[in-house]
Amino acid sequence: MSQDQPPSDPQCRTEQQSLLTSTIPRQAALIVVLLSLFAVEPVAAQDNAVCSADNLPSMIGGFFQLTTALGIVGLAIVWQADSLIEMFTLNPEQKKGLKRHKRSAMKSAVVLVVLGPLYTVAGSMMGLPLAQCVDLVPW
Repeated sequence: MSQDQPPSDPQCRTEQQSLLTSTIPRQAALIVVLLSLFAVEPVAAQDNAVCSADNLPSMIGGFFQLTTALGIVGLAIVWQADSLIEMFTLNPEQKKGLKRHKRSAMKSAVVLVVLGPLYTVAGSMMGLPLAQCVDLVPW
């Protein structure tokens, strides 16, 4: 007799809620993927919409130059501030942390400066339309 009894109501509710909470995100993700595949297709069929705009390529290039310049100025400020703080720091662990921070800032600035020319060269070699009309070289 005890085998034929269904599980108690609270246990059944928690199982149903866990099933609902696990299937709803999966269904939502599947719907987003399917819609993006079909909704993006007409946009992808357009032929070089960025390059055909009047001022958009020059605006993108100017924005990239501005952000690169701000990144380099930010690197100089961080580098000088870390060097100043390092002069007044006596703890060796803090000095190591400041040196790590300076290296991290330098790596970020190098990536920022190299990324635009790399995309321009690689994009033109691969035939990407955006690389042909937008100049991402910051100098």
